[in-house]
Amino acid sequence: MDAVNRIGIKRRERQRLFVGLCFISPWLIGFLLFQLLPIISSFYYSLTEYNLFEAPQWAGAANYTELITDGKVWQSLYNTLFMAVFGLFPHLAFALGIAMLLNKDVKGKSLYRTIYFLPTLVPTVAATLLWMWLLNAQYGLINELLGMLGLPQPVWLLEPQWTKPALILMGFWGTGTASIMYLAALQDVPRMYYEAAEIDGANAWQKFRHITLPAISPMTLFQVIMGVIGALQMFTQGYVFADGNGQAIGGPENSLLFYAVYLYQTAFSFLRMGYASAMAWVLFVIVFLLTFLVFKTSARWVYYGGER
Repeated sequence: MDAVNRIGIKRRERQRLFVGLCFISPWLIGFLLFQLLPIISSFYYSLTEYNLFEAPQWAGAANYTELITDGKVWQSLYNTLFMAVFGLFPHLAFALGIAMLLNKDVKGKSLYRTIYFLPTLVPTVAATLLWMWLLNAQYGLINELLGMLGLPQPVWLLEPQWTKPALILMGFWGTGTASIMYLAALQDVPRMYYEAAEIDGANAWQKFRHITLPAISPMTLFQVIMGVIGALQMFTQGYVFADGNGQAIGGPENSLLFYAVYLYQTAFSFLRMGYASAMAWVLFVIVFLLTFLVFKTSARWVYYGGER
């Protein structure tokens, strides 16, 4: 009797498994065809010479060896890491400042939050074209304002020393999402912590330093990780900035040649699919290592409920 029951239970388990697989089969098939298969294929192609028109020719580690001596790879890595470091943290600080203002209990705060978030809904290409007009050296609004203040008027998009600062300036436009997420984190901080600190005589800076920052540190960790990953994959802004000014890919003196831009150029302009695949895998390793590093160091500055 027990054996019969066990057989019946196993049959029902198999039926449930089959039904479950049927429900997730659209996702599973999509994952296998459009994610897992391209990942495996790209690794194979990274070990070959492949140009789309001829059969791949085995090259072993030649593509990876060439990466080490390719000056454009190092130039693009420098540009990309520059934006990841000097672009990410000012944007996060600005987003936090805006979130703290939006967290104030003032009349019409919902309207202010909506207005500040709206720019993030503009497609990246459209926003980049708008900022190209704002940063135009001859008639751009930014230089007009600088001229009214008696300040220097840079040639933002044509001089290599100003192209990356121009992109960093443009990045403040898109901090609405980070601000809203910081706002949600700020609203989760218990009010009683601030009240207790006020009783102890803490000033505004002390409350921010010892209550606000630790309380929202998990959100900061999330923002840093997503920001690093996004910065390492920066493509649209650099490509549109250069193309919109009639310049070659990479902009003046390759100052806008980000890693993803060079990868795109290698794959679709030079048709070196094998080399581009190797570049993609190197980018994956860099993203993984930097994300791992952020996670490892987070134990020193991220605090969860009940800690500190």
